[in-house]
Amino acid sequence: MPPTIAAPRRALAVLAALPLLALAACGYGSQAPDDGTAPVAGAAKTDGLDSVRIGYFGNLTHATALAGRQRGFFQKELGGTEAKYAVFSAGPSEVEALNSGSVDIGWIGPSPAVNGYAKSGGRNLRIVGGSASGGVKLVVNPEKVKSLKDVRGKRIATPQLGNTQDVAFLDWAARQGWKVDPQSGEGDVTVVRSDNKVTPDAYRSGSVDGAWVPEPTASKLVAEGGKVLLDEADLWPDKKFVITNVVVSQKFLKQHPKAVAAVLRASVDTNAWARAHPAEAKAAANRQLAADTGKALPESVLDAAWKSIRLTDDPLAATLGTQAGHAVRAGLLEKPDLSGIYDLTLLNRILKAKGDPAADDAGLGPVR
Repeated sequence: MPPTIAAPRRALAVLAALPLLALAACGYGSQAPDDGTAPVAGAAKTDGLDSVRIGYFGNLTHATALAGRQRGFFQKELGGTEAKYAVFSAGPSEVEALNSGSVDIGWIGPSPAVNGYAKSGGRNLRIVGGSASGGVKLVVNPEKVKSLKDVRGKRIATPQLGNTQDVAFLDWAARQGWKVDPQSGEGDVTVVRSDNKVTPDAYRSGSVDGAWVPEPTASKLVAEGGKVLLDEADLWPDKKFVITNVVVSQKFLKQHPKAVAAVLRASVDTNAWARAHPAEAKAAANRQLAADTGKALPESVLDAAWKSIRLTDDPLAATLGTQAGHAVRAGLLEKPDLSGIYDLTLLNRILKAKGDPAADDAGLGPVR
């Protein structure tokens, strides 16, 4: 078993086709408290649907979903169709929810999207839009780790086996010439798979010497005295890499394209509003985090975390292919066929109507 930090959670089965990728420890996601948003009175139902079920994570790399929900962007576009929400703590469980039909569309990281697509032989989901770039850092105990080379021999937390940050850290460690067993996490550096919610406690207790984690966990560690040793954005051209995409089940996309377009319009509108009103967007996202988790982020943590996240409609498809290559080299994934993982038709129609440039699928669009 890989090193882990104990936390209340149930283990899901390892993906059969990708035997080294463990599923996340949570159920289908928790139904977040009702925020009082209701279908628009007198408005027609979108695609005749009573509701559209939207999934996202309770962290700032899903700021589009957080702020869009809090400000009512999704409900406005869906009109007489109710926007329902489920909050997840890990990508594989959201993919499972998409597969079962308990979620129609959601915000998710690149690794679970790739894993889910590959596991189903390209049949279960599509990436239909972008959401965020950046927001991932290596934070360490400055008393134990003075430089990047000092990471060798230390205990570094990642959120879960095979997740986006786990893959990124394993790839980075390999580039340093260090050997780490991807399953056990043992090697020249010890990888500790730890839920983001308990990683700050693990850092505080000294159980880990640092962590490669998304926001706001990274800034929470800094608030505990940690030091940012590396911002993952510095490893990418133009400092851009996908951290969150919008995905939809292929069945729902085929049957209800108007509903998918409505959610995408709301996503694009939310991002535009957030770029124009960053302080208000940051506050809205934090209010939704408080509603979902019962606790808002301290202002110092929120401010630091928000600065490292870029909201974007572009799914940055070329970086997804690179990240999949990282997982293959790390031994966490067999080389996947990602042909058709993207369908940006609806997104590009929306962007064109707004006079914005089209998003590129890097040759991984629908197979004609």
